[in-house]
Amino acid sequence: MATEIIITESHLKDAVRAIFAAAGSNPRECDLAAAHLVEANMRGHDSHGVGMIPAYISNFNAGELVLNQTPEVVLDSGAMLVCDGRLGLGQAIAHDAVAMAVERAMQNGSCILALRNAHHIGRIGHWSEQCAAAGLVSVHMVNVVSEPVVAPYGGRAARLVTNPFSAGIPRRGAPPVIVDFATSKLAMGKVRVAYNKGIPLPPDTLLDHEGEPTTNPAHMFEEPLGAILPFGGHKGWALGLACELIAGALTGGGTMNSRRKRPAIINNMVSMVISPEAMGTSERFNAEMEAFIAWAKSPPPGREPTVQIAGEPELATRAARLVHGIPVDPTTWEQILAAGEAVGLDRSRLSAVAGLS
Repeated sequence: MATEIIITESHLKDAVRAIFAAAGSNPRECDLAAAHLVEANMRGHDSHGVGMIPAYISNFNAGELVLNQTPEVVLDSGAMLVCDGRLGLGQAIAHDAVAMAVERAMQNGSCILALRNAHHIGRIGHWSEQCAAAGLVSVHMVNVVSEPVVAPYGGRAARLVTNPFSAGIPRRGAPPVIVDFATSKLAMGKVRVAYNKGIPLPPDTLLDHEGEPTTNPAHMFEEPLGAILPFGGHKGWALGLACELIAGALTGGGTMNSRRKRPAIINNMVSMVISPEAMGTSERFNAEMEAFIAWAKSPPPGREPTVQIAGEPELATRAARLVHGIPVDPTTWEQILAAGEAVGLDRSRLSAVAGLS
């Protein structure tokens, strides 16, 4: 495998801004895209970071992603908010929709947000973090309308996508607890990273087009296509199903019910945002949470602590990448350069902006 390219956080943000500016995004949208995508890389989720840019630019050029959109408010009753993303850039659309939900939860004690028809909204933990920064608890269920890539439990062919789930719980004087995972064994983006790096995936993760186990990520990118297995067997399938029906059907955004009909990566999301202060349990909530976390992390006598709380591994990766930079494999970087060229940004200029020349 070729040596990875190392890019600093600030330079990588500049590169993302340059690409989206060349495509026509306004400065605010460029900033939101850069902040979200690079933060995913910073936290070790390269699957949802700058490696998504080639797909975004391809969809933009196909008319399947509309820049400079804002969420259309379809319903606003204070405690319930329904927004249509109108195929807008998900990093901006979801940010604005979640900001509205946060505002209403602060006013009313809680808010249920239904966001539909947004282009890919990226790392869902980002939206949990946005709510937690305001002191709010949140739960997010997402479905994806795209090419099916995940097989149901007991099935051998792809019928849904990786349908992520996230929850955020703020803590006093400590980083929030951020639960964030795909309901498949791996996010599709992580399979893409392995494919670009030319490395195999763990056993019992993928099926080939005949429904047989494989470790080769090429089966998800080269015809005939295979499928990713759900995590935890029937449990991952059940949670993925719940995300499909709640985020896809309940919002009116749509569910997976056929092979891909269009290039767009559509996300629908239902978010429940809750104020502990308004619930009147804030003091007990914080005390009980910290008591449990301390108990969960306490090792048996004579053992070293080994338990981590959801969100802590990402923060450790972030600290390391802040010092050492963000690794980008050569195949992904070449795809990003090509995406820049597709919107009129010369690759030598993009490399210079990224601090590579």
